Amino acid sequence: MTRPVTHILRLLKWGRILARHGALRGIETAPQTPPGVKRLCRIARFGTVQPKIPDYAAAFQAIGPAAVKLGQTLATRPDLVGEEAARNLLSLQDALAPVAFARIRQEIEATFEAPLESLYSQFDPDPVGSASIAQVHRAVTTDGRAVAVKIRRPGIDKQFARDIDTYEWAAAHLEALGGEATRLRPRQVIANFRRWTLRELDLRREAASASELADAMVGVPTYEVPAIDWDRTTSKVMTLDWIDGIKISHRDALVAAGHDMEALAGNLVHAFLRQAIAEGFFHADMHQGNLFVKADGTIAAVDFGIMGRINRQARYWLAEILYGLTTGNYRRVAEIHFEAQYVPDYHNVEEFATALRAVGEPMRGKPVSELSVGQMLDGLFAITRDFDMQTQPHLLLLQKTMVMVEGVATMLNPKINMWDVSGPFVKEWIRDELGPEAALADGLREQGKTLALIPDIIRRLDAQLPKKGAAPPAPPLPEIPLMWDKGEKRRWWRYALTALAGAAVGGAALNWLG
Repeated sequence: MTRPVTHILRLLKWGRILARHGALRGIETAPQTPPGVKRLCRIARFGTVQPKIPDYAAAFQAIGPAAVKLGQTLATRPDLVGEEAARNLLSLQDALAPVAFARIRQEIEATFEAPLESLYSQFDPDPVGSASIAQVHRAVTTDGRAVAVKIRRPGIDKQFARDIDTYEWAAAHLEALGGEATRLRPRQVIANFRRWTLRELDLRREAASASELADAMVGVPTYEVPAIDWDRTTSKVMTLDWIDGIKISHRDALVAAGHDMEALAGNLVHAFLRQAIAEGFFHADMHQGNLFVKADGTIAAVDFGIMGRINRQARYWLAEILYGLTTGNYRRVAEIHFEAQYVPDYHNVEEFATALRAVGEPMRGKPVSELSVGQMLDGLFAITRDFDMQTQPHLLLLQKTMVMVEGVATMLNPKINMWDVSGPFVKEWIRDELGPEAALADGLREQGKTLALIPDIIRRLDAQLPKKGAAPPAPPLPEIPLMWDKGEKRRWWRYALTALAGAAVGGAALNWLG
């Protein structure tokens, strides 16, 4: 087990990098920040020169690959890091210096126990992309197919494990401080982050996710997932079809190629809604760098390391919430929050509906370009605090992806009205899934199961009743001894002194080097 002093020194090192980019100022001045965290911020920035405008994205990139991934997660949590930091983190680019080709060749040949030339007749030594976990090279297989080869960075799994260990330690201490920190559930956030990262590190899991998504979207002609070459795929290497197209972020090139920007934006939103609401399985990394537009207007996606799932009941509630907001039925939206136990029962449904109306009405009927995102977020997070709503970790990926999709759609079509585009799809899905025919079909299926299990009929009948709460059970959290727990009480002050010394020495060294 890593010693607390090691965690503290890592946090101080990262804190000093954040301080040098001005990224601790918002944390230190926020009224909801616990006093202990403010003191740690002051220690970390001791002796540094801070810029006037914080650059959170640059700070996370300077810290390292795990921090890049964590920063992308925190970009969905303005309630946790503040609106300014979240907006800046959305620009975080998952790009690092590439690994030398000789090392990449060695990794591929060791993985397959075969020469590179026996797998690929051509292999470009210069990567087309280099991210925090892997890099991608263009190649041609020995049977003549153009492919993209994704290779995991050597040793990246150990680096991530070490850093996440410290994230968990810090989150446990932060949550133990109580108050706002407890409501925001930082330990669950990091637990989800660990699970997402472990999945992303295994390229076989990514390949399986791509294959599953391709099956789910087979009936959508405007969206494509490249096919996997399973014979050339392992936990460290993944091979998939090469996509010829224009990166969706290159708007001018798309216009010059004759693509309909309004149609592209609408197709992207519908693809996301199909995945999230109809299938319950969605590509959770739909930023501009992972989307391409082919010559025929098809949107092709890449990089399936981060995927999200939503169970059926949660999808029902999500669809009803979206439809209720588009139609102004705030009472029903409020009721769903209580049914899902997102809002504790001791609050009043009517008061919550009124609070939703105050946020929703200014947004209805307006294009995204005319909305004040800042005011909207301020209103939403004020509601979560006023009504004691805890963070729902199972919806974090959905929130992150919704922000990404809206950003890309707005870039393509600044006048897009997200309510108008999503409303018909959600309405049709609700009709198909929650209408009388669907209810009858579901009832027949459930009754058939019940009759087949007569001895267990009581339990089966109970299972048909609506379940309270949309969130899946929280996963077990690791046991993390707190510094002020028994056995550490007499020693925690030594760690504090070590932290102070480390801050002073680190500050002098960094200033001298810089």
